[in-house]
Amino acid sequence: MAFSTKTFAIAAVLGAFAAPAVAQTAATPWELNPDTGYAYDKEGKTFSYKMGTSNAGELLKGAKKVPKGTLFFIGQNGQLYMRSGPYLEGDGKFKFGSNQ
Repeated sequence: MAFSTKTFAIAAVLGAFAAPAVAQTAATPWELNPDTGYAYDKEGKTFSYKMGTSNAGELLKGAKKVPKGTLFFIGQNGQLYMRSGPYLEGDGKFKFGSNQ
């Protein structure tokens, strides 16, 4: 099964959203594992796959790097979105956090 880097990144994002909610000031980095593919399928389900290296060239065909400064999030409609651009305030707080 062929995967694109975009699919990989999207699925990784979903894994991060599946974790328990974390306080705004306690942002934590994702823990992506080598040799693992992450997928977000047509029904909106997420999967992880153990990958090999025998067909790595095929995997990279058509794949694109995710730009630095990209934010992924799930909308109220359950759809996965990505946004390039600033998502932190000047003081480092998340721009779109709760108003608490």
